Amino acid sequence: MKVLPFKIPKPQNEAVIYQVDKEKVFYDQLHQHAEIQISYIKEGSGMLLVGDTLSHFKKGEVFVIGSYLPHAFKSDTSTNELSEMHTLFFDKNAFGETFLSLPDLTPAKTFFDKTIFGMQVVNQTTSIKEYITNLGSQNTVERLATLLLVISLIAQSDTKPLSSFVYPKNYSENEGQRMNRVFDYAMSNYHNPIMLDTIANLANMSKNAFCRYFKKRTNKTFIQFLIEIRIDQACKILANNPEQPVSFVAEQCGFTNVANFNRKFKLLKGCTPTQFRTSFKSSY
Repeated sequence: MKVLPFKIPKPQNEAVIYQVDKEKVFYDQLHQHAEIQISYIKEGSGMLLVGDTLSHFKKGEVFVIGSYLPHAFKSDTSTNELSEMHTLFFDKNAFGETFLSLPDLTPAKTFFDKTIFGMQVVNQTTSIKEYITNLGSQNTVERLATLLLVISLIAQSDTKPLSSFVYPKNYSENEGQRMNRVFDYAMSNYHNPIMLDTIANLANMSKNAFCRYFKKRTNKTFIQFLIEIRIDQACKILANNPEQPVSFVAEQCGFTNVANFNRKFKLLKGCTPTQFRTSFKSSY
């Protein structure tokens, strides 16, 4: 199966595709597709990589992934629970190039503008989740109506972007496979020392060439990306394990110096690890 681009299985002549994924692990390879994706996480949690940004997903959340926006949902495999995601896919021009430009649909422009960087829906998710899960019992005409309702609700909702930078060119399959190897290795080995030489070899490039390549496509250095992974994992451990000392959490996440961990944590999160544990426990 190709990593990039990824083809959404599409029955002929259907403009809206409804898909339910119920697996131990979602399709977790970095991929992109032409269709806009609206996903409701019914069960499960894990890491979400969108464009240049790493975050988390958990039960009850709703996400929108824009057309050709690279992304990967990496389920937490430390539990025996299945992850379940309900998704609708659609092409903006599936109804004709002018349909969504009609004056009656002007409010939807906000939705499409935000899809470029992806977004998480912050409020009104109860109605959106109900509409999405009802798609399974609807015919094609009803699904079109539901899609417009969901777009309208999201356009009126508070949202937060999932990415801050999007590489302006579509990835080739070879590039997708290279970046996926790099991302997957970093997310699987963040707790160990990772040398640039190792990552460059994984990408089949010299160290200098890889550094330029990665910075161009993500707008950050690989070291910055690795620190973000480590801090993001630290947030999850801090919130869920209140008894663990900060120094132990730092070590679990690949930091050999607790002072450096504290400094990097405050730089990225705006607070110390201890303050985060106290104030943001419910977020993870």
